[in-house]
Amino acid sequence: MDNFLKNLGILLVVLGTVVLVLSFSFGWVDYNWVDGTALLLVVVGIVVHIIMNKRIQG
Repeated sequence: MDNFLKNLGILLVVLGTVVLVLSFSFGWVDYNWVDGTALLLVVVGIVVHIIMNKRIQG
């Protein structure tokens, strides 16, 4: 479980990029909610990654 929490930020960023690739592949680029969801996942993933790294090192 500890390893999962350590990598949660990276997993969220990867999930956001997968959503972007799938939306491009299926032609969903005209829907803002798909792009917004992907953006939210990437931003939250970066923030979680920074917070978890500070807790591990500090």
